[in-house]
Amino acid sequence: MGVTAKIAPSMLSSDFANLASEAERMLKCGADWLHMDIMDGHFVPNLTLGAPVIQSLRKHTKAYLDCHLMVTNPLDYVEPMGKAGASGFTFHVEVSKDNWQELVQRIKSKGMTPGVALKPGTPIEEVYPLIEGENHVEMVLVMTVEPGFGGQKFMPEMMEKVRTLRQRYPSLDIEVDGGLGPSTIDVAASAGANCIVAGSSVFGAPEPATVISLLRSSVEGIQQKS
Repeated sequence: MGVTAKIAPSMLSSDFANLASEAERMLKCGADWLHMDIMDGHFVPNLTLGAPVIQSLRKHTKAYLDCHLMVTNPLDYVEPMGKAGASGFTFHVEVSKDNWQELVQRIKSKGMTPGVALKPGTPIEEVYPLIEGENHVEMVLVMTVEPGFGGQKFMPEMMEKVRTLRQRYPSLDIEVDGGLGPSTIDVAASAGANCIVAGSSVFGAPEPATVISLLRSSVEGIQQKS
């Protein structure tokens, strides 16, 4: 398939009072990335962490900070997130149809990896131009829950989007976020997802390392068969 498994625990489910030690714990448990949810209280009702928290965490870790921006004006966030030390900058297609080329260019100019996310109700065709354009994104995040809240139930019908993407773009990083855990990983991996965001299923587990290992084994097992 040409893509590698990346397991990204969602720090939204961590103990925010001990973010640095939680990040270190996840990496010791085998995490590849740390998934950071940036919400503005406008695009989604919740307000979570922003550039100052990313900057603080960056002082304590060299990990890949996979930042998902659930914000109405992603252009406003490129400069501060770049300065803060974000590794990936994934914006929503719903708010960037008119300026995504400029947005991608700016994200790359700040040394971040551009990705695009879409909500469950958004047709998959809307991201095609962003993958196929001259200045293209490098990852697509398919939301398997409504963005904005942790702990929601996985929507299996979203796997059709993942399947369609994987067939069309064999070497694309495809991320899934929402309700991923031991009971849902196989259907996501079978559809073609290789970047797995998991929150409560990892942080709520007695042995997070076991869950991370299980998620990775599922993705790699499916890839070996395909």
